[in-house]
Amino acid sequence: MSSPTTLKPTSDDLIKSESEATSPVLTVGQYLIDRLAACGVEHVFGIPGDYVLGLYRLLEQSPIRLVGMTREDAAGFAADAYARIHGLGCVCVTYCAGGLSTCNSIAGAYAEKSPVIIVSGSPGMSERARNPLLHHKVKDFDTQFEVFQKITVAAAVLDRPETAFSEIDRVLEAAQRYKRPVYLELPRDQTHSRQVAPHRLPEGLPPSDPDALREALDEASTLLAGARRPVILADVEIHRFHLQSELISLAESTGMPIATTILGKSVISEAHPLFAGVYEGGMGRAEVTELVESADCLLMLGCFLTDINLGIFTANLDPSRCIDATSENLRIHHHHYRDVRLDDFLHGLIGRKLVLNRTEVPRRTNPFAQTLSADPDTPVRSVHLFGRLNQVLAKHAEMTVIADIGDSLFGAADLEMHRHTEFLSPAYYTSMGFGVPAALGASMANPSPRILVVVGDGAFQMTGMELSTIARYGLNPIVVVLNNHGYTTERFQLEGPFNDIHDWAYHRVPDVLGVGLGLEIRTVGELDRGLETALGNTAGFSLLNVHLDPYDCSPALERLASRLSKIVDSRGTE
Repeated sequence: MSSPTTLKPTSDDLIKSESEATSPVLTVGQYLIDRLAACGVEHVFGIPGDYVLGLYRLLEQSPIRLVGMTREDAAGFAADAYARIHGLGCVCVTYCAGGLSTCNSIAGAYAEKSPVIIVSGSPGMSERARNPLLHHKVKDFDTQFEVFQKITVAAAVLDRPETAFSEIDRVLEAAQRYKRPVYLELPRDQTHSRQVAPHRLPEGLPPSDPDALREALDEASTLLAGARRPVILADVEIHRFHLQSELISLAESTGMPIATTILGKSVISEAHPLFAGVYEGGMGRAEVTELVESADCLLMLGCFLTDINLGIFTANLDPSRCIDATSENLRIHHHHYRDVRLDDFLHGLIGRKLVLNRTEVPRRTNPFAQTLSADPDTPVRSVHLFGRLNQVLAKHAEMTVIADIGDSLFGAADLEMHRHTEFLSPAYYTSMGFGVPAALGASMANPSPRILVVVGDGAFQMTGMELSTIARYGLNPIVVVLNNHGYTTERFQLEGPFNDIHDWAYHRVPDVLGVGLGLEIRTVGELDRGLETALGNTAGFSLLNVHLDPYDCSPALERLASRLSKIVDSRGTE
């Protein structure tokens, strides 16, 4: 995907002159909006409510565009996708009834390091006297704040004008620094309060400890230079900290092949000659597993060692052969280095101009090759679907793929992404319902590429009607629904009627909305014609209802389900 033209802020963007930060005419609400804009936020997702209407009016009058949604959890997913592409996302909702509805999507953003700002209105401070039972209140007035403290990296209630500006700065700086969600609660009677006391803005990220950085680079360089088969394993933090160019520079200067995890998929163009494939432990393709696990020095950059990334812990990664660098920790063999930033470490390795032994990149095979000549009347299967989608991506390299959870994700893992940062999926937290609202957020973050959403029927029934908002804003994603009548991932773990859902006529959703194109797909021929029709429909969204056998799945899901069923059987409780 071509790089978005929108601003990708860094922590240093938070630095403004003191005179700019202390204008006596600014209200708390206006200062918050100004700081969001200074950090590069151009869109805010949400649903209005009486506790936040004052701020909505100010947003409406600002350069920031308000994007009204139909569900708060979907607004959270949209802001998450926006942040993954744009650098920082924001969702604005009302108190408790709105805010608590975003908890699941914000928890996913926290787990996967996506910097989303949650701005919530709340009852005014003057309204709280004598602890009245105001609407939306749960237990006490701090309940929502306490909940969000658990799933954000910083949180504040802006209940004092004299500290509100500093609290806004502190919280926004934390989002930039840690790439995780933050929470700001604005009591409605504080929206137009004014602060006249001066304050000083944060000074940006602290630098790495120079001695620790030098020693770490010395040790890492020695290990890499002495290795016979050095390999890079890149993951999601390369996305989050915008280090894709540095990753490619290091690989190209040393000749090291790059594998990615499923969470880090598309961190590098998968058409790059040094790209080896997606590493998924025992679930992945054999040639990629062999490359990564046989490396005598594995340079792990920004890796999350999650169960899905590690193939449900089937990965065989020996710590004594690993250099594991993340934004929070640097471990080389069994040595730990403190206060070494990931970007500084990566820049330092590039600066060493290492001369390494060349590891051969395994020849990539097309996992869908045998299905491409299927008879047009053949009932469509998962391998046919993903094979055709792979062909679409080869012809339309600018497309962004958003995969929801289930076989949508595992089948899409084998799709070839031709440009970096064009594959989005909640592959660690694995909450269903991400796909359709994420298409909205991704389109707002970068309107140039066409969006392809791959979503299961169960996930679509959760948030798919956010197509209403997509239609409202005139967007044109292609949404492919894997209609297998329920939760196929769970079926392969433990069979039961609890895995079944009601079958919708998904292709008729456009009839309900009065806009869009719906197509019903049962055969390979219908799939080929349907995809061609959808690609030609640029005026609005297209929805393909692809009928699949309830027990049909991708090879990757078969491997995963086999592993999970053994875990379930051994516990005997699930």
